[in-house]
Amino acid sequence: MQLFYSQQIENNVAVLNEEETRHCIKVLRKNKGDTIDFIDGKGNFYKGTIFDYNKKNCWLQIIEQQEEKKRNYKIHLAIAPTKNISRIEWMLEKCIEMGLNSIHFLDCFHSERKHIKLERLEKIALSATKQSLKASLPSIHNIVSFNDFINHFKNDNIEKLICWVDEEKHQLINQSFKNKEILLLIGPEGGFSEIEVKTALTKGFKA
Repeated sequence: MQLFYSQQIENNVAVLNEEETRHCIKVLRKNKGDTIDFIDGKGNFYKGTIFDYNKKNCWLQIIEQQEEKKRNYKIHLAIAPTKNISRIEWMLEKCIEMGLNSIHFLDCFHSERKHIKLERLEKIALSATKQSLKASLPSIHNIVSFNDFINHFKNDNIEKLICWVDEEKHQLINQSFKNKEILLLIGPEGGFSEIEVKTALTKGFKA
């Protein structure tokens, strides 16, 4: 199934943006009267009939709406981007296929990459969402310092885990994520610093 994406839905009419319109009309040769499937990124699937278009927009009359099946878990990832950004892009695709809810990028003490191209990652996320036939887009947050993230992320009902191995005791993640909301911290190639680990543990993270 070919899915499109619309951010503009009102009064039973949806509008495709310029990029989605180009793919729909120019590439796939869709025309007035054709029915297409699309998502809103908020958990809803739609069917709509094309009733007008130009070079920049395509207008759809909604004929069907279906809510995406709710998952019994939520997974949030906070990760220091790798020096090779293609690894992060690949990871983002796979995490979305598995149902990631949000991703935060961290600037850590040992980080080798301090900047990301958020717009490119958002496009990759949208493509992966449509290709995996999902209706919910994960939220993607720009890079922030480790300390800012740790100090400002507030959710007492979430289980917080930091990927770090103590030399004396090792605790593996072997639990079920069902009926849970989980935040997972992953460090850079050089790992988290000792201060970062201690800070996370004082904030309620489990190693």
